[in-house]
Amino acid sequence: MFSTVKLLLQRRGFLHFDLYIFSSSLLLLILGLVMIYSTTLESSTNLMLRQIVFAVLGFLGMLGLAFFDYRKIKKISGVLYLIILLALLGVWFFGPSIRGSTRWIDLGIFRIQPAEFAKLIMVIIMAKFLAESGEKLKDWRYVLLSALYVGIPVFFILIEPDLGSTLVIFFTWLLMLLFSRMSKKHLVVLLLILSLLSVFFWAFILQDYQKDRIYTFLDPNQDPQGSGYNVIQSIISVGSGSITGRGLGRGLQSQLKFLPERQTDFIFASTAEELGLLGSAFIITMFGVIFVRLVKIIKHARDNFGMYLSLGIFFMLLTQVLINIGMNIGLAPVTGIPLPLISYGGSSLVSTMLALGLIQSVVARQKAVRF
Repeated sequence: MFSTVKLLLQRRGFLHFDLYIFSSSLLLLILGLVMIYSTTLESSTNLMLRQIVFAVLGFLGMLGLAFFDYRKIKKISGVLYLIILLALLGVWFFGPSIRGSTRWIDLGIFRIQPAEFAKLIMVIIMAKFLAESGEKLKDWRYVLLSALYVGIPVFFILIEPDLGSTLVIFFTWLLMLLFSRMSKKHLVVLLLILSLLSVFFWAFILQDYQKDRIYTFLDPNQDPQGSGYNVIQSIISVGSGSITGRGLGRGLQSQLKFLPERQTDFIFASTAEELGLLGSAFIITMFGVIFVRLVKIIKHARDNFGMYLSLGIFFMLLTQVLINIGMNIGLAPVTGIPLPLISYGGSSLVSTMLALGLIQSVVARQKAVRF
């Protein structure tokens, strides 16, 4: 029976399955569900049950994409790009305003956040573009064309405003370019242009509260009861957990609600307080396993599209993990970026699991190498 199933999978091009990524992702997901439950015990709605629903949907999507030949997704990349642009426009015109931001589309039963799916779709778009451009990337026109592809959805996301998702897409695009065949001289010029544009965005685009987050990052104590409050409480939470933590449901900062957004942006701090250094180390270790495996997958990808797709997902996840953990311990500005697989949020969870499904699809069709 087993040999028959194995033969069927091989005929469909499914040669491998990365159990390390699957197991690490599953463990992080379970931990996230536990922490969401622990930090929302007094909530009138059970957020953990909602997250479980999205986890099931994400799991099914991941398995579906694992058996799907990732190379076929190039044929529908244009459709995906059009859909995400329409979704982002829909947010702007019809989305509800929540806490001064318009980021969601309300479908009645639940809300979706198109910016989360835009992260993955832009990785697909860029992977196809870089794979097909090849040596053409040494021409400035192709570099600017890639910037145009990314710039349109980024603009819509920035004006929501959603600085966190904007930064993730921007850094993913830039890092993918860095590993492409783009001329390094052009890269230096591009960085100079981006530096000048950052001055423009600071002066005319960024909201006052977003600028305050930068100031707070430099000196949280300048406004401890205002813009610096979140960062200070997060650092206190991380430090108070000691080695083994206070125990699930016993975190003073999270349970007494001193720590804002304890199940989303600051769930790492909640975990550090309740599960201590051991819990924090577990999160970092599991993500480390995923990233190490991704590096191997990038090296052994069957084609350029698979390589760039894996590379983009690697940078997409790495950026989110580094910024989220960094802002929880005061090493990065607070930008509202969720911790993949752990933070509460259906759109983020489903998008991340779909990305891991594409990774498994790349693994399944890799060259005959040992991992």
